[in-house]
Amino acid sequence: MEAKALWVRGMFGRIAGRYDLLNHVLSFNLDKRWRARTVNRVSNILARPGARVLDLCCGTGDLLLALKGAHVFGSDFCHPMLLEARRKSAHSPLFEADALALPLKNDSLDLITCAFGFRNLANYDQGLNELLRVLKPGGVAAILEFSQPTNRVFGALYRFFSMRILPRIGGIVSGSPDAYSYLPESISRFPGAEDLAAKIEAMGFERVEFERMTGGAVALHLAHKATSC
Repeated sequence: MEAKALWVRGMFGRIAGRYDLLNHVLSFNLDKRWRARTVNRVSNILARPGARVLDLCCGTGDLLLALKGAHVFGSDFCHPMLLEARRKSAHSPLFEADALALPLKNDSLDLITCAFGFRNLANYDQGLNELLRVLKPGGVAAILEFSQPTNRVFGALYRFFSMRILPRIGGIVSGSPDAYSYLPESISRFPGAEDLAAKIEAMGFERVEFERMTGGAVALHLAHKATSC
């Protein structure tokens, strides 16, 4: 588990400078729409006076900067990614930490968002347990991740693009072919939307729901920590 974490950290560090460009190009700018939808779904929490919000695995800060609130901060375990986030905004509070061992108190957050970072965790169960630990009773986790398209034809086109086209373009532009070979492999290994929802519920979350976007290529999961915890 530690070896995987070290490799993932180093891989993201190598592509940090081109990460935003490639996200926009390779998603045909749909990544902006996916993040906007996530912000919309959690806007009621962001509007609460004093709400404490963490954007976990914040990367270069695209979602973090879209989360408008009094106490919104970001965390990532890859230092070069945090430097890119700091470059885009000098005012967003940031800290470097492993998502599996956050330096935060129990029951301290109203909302945790995680966009395209959860599948990179070395242990999904441990990651979900950590979310439960730091969320307040009634707090919400919002996980935006790649998923598996539900339409067979679109799914075939999506897999062709992911396995054949994306690694070539990503490798050339970023200068790190291994990073953009890892991306489609990590997506193919990641649980589908229904399986992820079941895992989240099995770990102790309540009112777990998800919505698919772009033909199921992406899914947004929302889950609540029980108020009795």
